[in-house]
Amino acid sequence: MVDPVPSPCRNVCRVSADGGLCEGCGRTLDEIGRWAAASERERRAIVAAAAARLSQVRPGR
Repeated sequence: MVDPVPSPCRNVCRVSADGGLCEGCGRTLDEIGRWAAASERERRAIVAAAAARLSQVRPGR
């Protein structure tokens, strides 16, 4: 069995004015809303997409 995917939330819940992304975790509002009902596969995809977004916004982090 695979370990459950932990929430990427960093308790910096602030949505950017320009893109609708959480500045802390990089998730969209839709992804945040779907998180509780998402399958582990969906959660892995959300985490990967959020990390990619954050790397574009904050290069080198």
